[in-house]
Amino acid sequence: MLATLYESFWKTEYWIPPRYTWADLEDSDGITYPHPKDLLAAIPLTFVLIVIRYGVERIIGLPLSRALGVRDPIRIKATPNRILESFFWTQSKNPKKDELSHLASQCSLSVRQAERWFRHRRNQERPLLSKKFSESCSRFLFYSCSSFGGLLIFYNKTWFGQPETVWNGYPKQPLQPAIYWWYLLELSFYLSLLLTLSLDVKRKDFKEQVVHHFVTITLILFSYSANFVCIGALVLLLHDVSDIFMEACKMLIYAQWSQARDIMFILFALVFFISRLILFPIKVLYTTSYTFLTNYQVFFGYYFANALLMILQGLNVFWFFLIFRMFYKFLSEGQVKNDVRSDIEEEDWSDEQLTVIEQSSGRLHPNSVTDIRARGNLKNWPVYN
Repeated sequence: MLATLYESFWKTEYWIPPRYTWADLEDSDGITYPHPKDLLAAIPLTFVLIVIRYGVERIIGLPLSRALGVRDPIRIKATPNRILESFFWTQSKNPKKDELSHLASQCSLSVRQAERWFRHRRNQERPLLSKKFSESCSRFLFYSCSSFGGLLIFYNKTWFGQPETVWNGYPKQPLQPAIYWWYLLELSFYLSLLLTLSLDVKRKDFKEQVVHHFVTITLILFSYSANFVCIGALVLLLHDVSDIFMEACKMLIYAQWSQARDIMFILFALVFFISRLILFPIKVLYTTSYTFLTNYQVFFGYYFANALLMILQGLNVFWFFLIFRMFYKFLSEGQVKNDVRSDIEEEDWSDEQLTVIEQSSGRLHPNSVTDIRARGNLKNWPVYN
């Protein structure tokens, strides 16, 4: 049964155009073609990258964060309380007013004390600025190295200026060692991101990140197996280059370097828009969906690859919407305040401060404090990204 499933999965009509077979892609006369088994090397390399990444964050990221003036906010640890801790993990991390009242009576606390306990407990779960900076630092180094390597590969190629040439000789296109190693590195990197999602800084677009990682990994695996590596290399280059500016901008936000942060954000927004919303549709989507049809008959791989690329482009549009929101705030307020995907550190409001707010703006729900901070109405209070 397993043998039958294996044969069905690797049927040539799923992976390569009609009139070709797997025999046409066998290595011969010193010419090497992509083979799916080549990517098994990504399994050990994934764990190597995880070790390297955490080493870079500790050895380079943390010292660099201190050198650039990143300061973690002082957090007050929540007093141990079995009832509140159980509710925090099993029910809600941000209880409603009636739930707060009930919990406060159970613990012989005032509502304010219970609210303060949950505020402190939520802050304990939020990653420190130094961790966010270190994570961005390691990714910045990876995307910089990856993009530089990609540019070296594309230096003497016509694939970018004349994207239709990616199909020259397809599917019998020999595999270049540089592209193989680039593919292997990228696959291992995204596998490592997928494995460490629960340990990394969790942002509001967590679900979109999971979808992106799965789509990217599937695209890398499929494009290599179907020998779409030339167009795949172009996809990698167009996406990695904007990530360099994104991670650099995040590091400057955490370091609170206002002028450099604003300049980097503008560069990031422009590079993202040009590379992913202009060049990617023109150079990749048009080439894979239309140009391909001028020379080859459609097969399953054609539809599957284009479907994944369209999902990837949908994510690009979603993320550009978030970038546009930040850019709009930048134009209206004159500065980039934070990453819209990040949680906001909740301040340790005293009873006196809450009383003043309530008297000036009417009775507030305890959870309204965070909403006010997020809208920027209390601008004199520091906001942490």
